[in-house]
Amino acid sequence: MRAGDLVRTTRASIGRPKGSLALVEAKLKDVGSPNHFGPPESIWQVYLLQAGRQHRYLGRDLEVISENR
Repeated sequence: MRAGDLVRTTRASIGRPKGSLALVEAKLKDVGSPNHFGPPESIWQVYLLQAGRQHRYLGRDLEVISENR
């Protein structure tokens, strides 16, 4: 995943339903895995198209629909 990719959210939150379309803006940082044995997770800043707002998601909560080449 990288900036410019079109993604779909796989987790719902308040005001942001599961399946919302978003555009990836930037990778903010890597954080440690919850159990310290797996690979680190990435935090991504995305622009939610339906809401017209920015939000941050973990990489595991985003599904790439179309990659920016």
